[in-house]
Amino acid sequence: MNLNKIFLLGRLTADPQLRSTPNGKSVANFSLATNRFWVDKNGQRQEDTQFHNVVVWGRQAEVANQFLKKGSLVLIEGRLQTRTWQDQQGQNRRTTEVICERMQLGPRSAGGGGFAPADAAPDFNQEIEKEEKLPEIDLGEEEAKEAKEDIPF
Repeated sequence: MNLNKIFLLGRLTADPQLRSTPNGKSVANFSLATNRFWVDKNGQRQEDTQFHNVVVWGRQAEVANQFLKKGSLVLIEGRLQTRTWQDQQGQNRRTTEVICERMQLGPRSAGGGGFAPADAAPDFNQEIEKEEKLPEIDLGEEEAKEAKEDIPF
């Protein structure tokens, strides 16, 4: 069995570009930036940013064009596809793109219009670093035993 699946959570580097094929099907392209953070052996925080070319087809392309703007946060689920072609000088060219199969838009901005730009959305990296404590619930011994028996596994 083979699998070609990719999940990306990142921000658009520019507004989507919407076009139509000769038979009328919508297609949108945009670049998505993702980053990762780590601490090197010297204790210094490091960051690496990668840029991904995303292609969205059909109704999702129209939605991307309508709601996504530069800096918008979006979750893309899709697959990788590599294309080859010859440019005008006869050189062979090659590119790898993410073909979007599902798209989930990021949080809306406080103003209600559009989606949050990069500076208005929460920093998810900081949220991951925080450890959230859940409130403790004190069940009696009998209630705890009943709750444990209700677990289906």
